[in-house]
Amino acid sequence: MVDPLPRLMRAVLPSMIERRTGKIVLMGSAAALRGQRRCSSYSTARGAQLAYIQAVAVEVAQQGININAIAQNFVDNPTNFPLEVQSNPRFQERLQNEVPLGRLVTAKEDAQFAAYLCSDAAACFVGQVFPMCGGWVNR
Repeated sequence: MVDPLPRLMRAVLPSMIERRTGKIVLMGSAAALRGQRRCSSYSTARGAQLAYIQAVAVEVAQQGININAIAQNFVDNPTNFPLEVQSNPRFQERLQNEVPLGRLVTAKEDAQFAAYLCSDAAACFVGQVFPMCGGWVNR
């Protein structure tokens, strides 16, 4: 999860630096933003991704390049939240108890936010990690 990022940056940044413009948005995970049981290795790797994005973003910001990350959790997708999970009463209770929105973020909301971060309107964001999870209630 972490190792491909430097190779990706080496592949795309030179042309962005030459043009003095570019946008990169990492679609990552919010697992590193909140302690969770039984996933320390996964959370650590996801945290390393976010830290790498923040560090590289600061290095290239003055060349007109914006790099940010969306840290996803509780986003509607068939891999993490298939219909059988979403229809489970225990999962619905968890959404109500842990997620202030009380629902999953829609794929459309997630995609629209990513598109916004890639637009000129978001040129003021550099090295930011935006949680896309409907918020959390710590319990």
